Amino acid sequence: MSSPNLFLEGISDAVGFVGGALAGYWAGKLLGLNIFSAGYDYASIGGILLVGLGGGVGLHLARFWRAKQKAKDNDNDTPS
Repeated sequence: MSSPNLFLEGISDAVGFVGGALAGYWAGKLLGLNIFSAGYDYASIGGILLVGLGGGVGLHLARFWRAKQKAKDNDNDTPS
């Protein structure tokens, strides 16, 4: 049993979260939602919601990718 690579875990979580948040930001921009508008109107709150959801989805995708990589490594380690 190998110990988890904490550096890879942290980097993949960060890339997944930031990538997802950026995807949510640009999806909001395409829909006309600006997270930087003055005040808290519906467009601003909708944009903030999309950034948060995108970050969460990106984080879960990064963890899914890591689990898949770990399963693939475990399959290659088993003797035939």
